[in-house]
Amino acid sequence: MNTLLSLVEETCVPIGADSSALSKEEVSTLLYELPGWTVSERGGIPKVEKAFAFRDFARALAFADRVGAMADREDHHPALLVEWGHATVSWWTHRIRGLHRNDFICAAKTDAIYLG
Repeated sequence: MNTLLSLVEETCVPIGADSSALSKEEVSTLLYELPGWTVSERGGIPKVEKAFAFRDFARALAFADRVGAMADREDHHPALLVEWGHATVSWWTHRIRGLHRNDFICAAKTDAIYLG
């Protein structure tokens, strides 16, 4: 089964006290299925992120709004940076200060919104 399709069809799970961050190998495997997404580290926390291009600010803002609505449905929220012609989306799991499968589920759903 295509992992990207699988990720889009999944729903984020609640993060409990026993939840842990993905291993580097798990991150690499999931990242391979999400073209254009990269892992960057800020403040010691890895984040999966991607910049999306648009023809103008209004389209970038509308995209960010759709990503925000999806994030509310999943109860998992990204950092969104909206600029003229671009929107950058960063996912990470605050509670574990790292990456969880939820981040990759939401990244796949973000791609689906963009391609929508």
